[in-house]
Amino acid sequence: MIDKNYDDLSVRQQCLLLGLNRSSLYYEPVNCTSDSILRNQINDLWMKIPSYGYRRICAHLKRDGIEVNRKRVQRLMQEAGLEAIYQKPKMSVGNKEHVIYPYLLRGLIINRPNQVWVTDITYIKMPRGFVYLMAIMDVFSRKVIAWDVGNSMDLNFCLPILEKALKIGTPDIFNTDQGSQFTSTPWINMVQEVNVQVSMDGKGRWADNIPIERFWRTVKWEHLFLCSNETIGEVHASIAAFIAFYNVERVHQSLDYNTPEEVYTGIKSAKPVILGLTKADAANKPVANSHNPNKGGKNG
Repeated sequence: MIDKNYDDLSVRQQCLLLGLNRSSLYYEPVNCTSDSILRNQINDLWMKIPSYGYRRICAHLKRDGIEVNRKRVQRLMQEAGLEAIYQKPKMSVGNKEHVIYPYLLRGLIINRPNQVWVTDITYIKMPRGFVYLMAIMDVFSRKVIAWDVGNSMDLNFCLPILEKALKIGTPDIFNTDQGSQFTSTPWINMVQEVNVQVSMDGKGRWADNIPIERFWRTVKWEHLFLCSNETIGEVHASIAAFIAFYNVERVHQSLDYNTPEEVYTGIKSAKPVILGLTKADAANKPVANSHNPNKGGKNG
């Protein structure tokens, strides 16, 4: 409608004749991505690089040509419960008097159920305060073997969950962080009494125990943030229903779209898992063979 190359009338005169504001002629629309689209983009990026916080997520999105600011990315990540995976303060407080065991999983080919189990504790925000969720997971199948919710994370909360898991199966290796619960004598004794090797994350190495970290993300993103639980009883019932769905019905891309229960019981197969390797590790260190190939635990 406006011809900037028209010699007989200037752009200003053309705008006056048409009743247009001249500034609108030079307006360039901003690339405004809706929250729902941006939330999915953030989620996809975080799933690829879970060590990214909102600053690096924002920088990465800008490199991809998406106009966004850090405050918006931070808000959407907080709403979704996404945060960079790293050693959290006060969740795993060590005891200097306890023995720290070496990390046994770096470069290990995990290719069957009950070869390696991992465990961790996370917190769930409540209307008033928070509660703790502990889960024990089989690394190869991603099946949650045992779990519980409580208002503390002391040894009296953790040991019954371990006892429940060991009635279901026995792993070759059990990996934990260096929290005082998992380095305590009662915990170590219960693990070693059934001939299970103890493994512990390296200090500050979030990648050493990433399967359980990804499960925390799943249970919060896909379930807890969609619910409104007022009491610890409601939280327990809600998580029980989700974990039953997670184990038996929810397909996993990393399991070739099979369920954890199918892979754990051997009905379906899955690709081997290798944990604890940084890029430098992968480049400089040969991958180890799988450990104790003749041992499969009670369900091996």
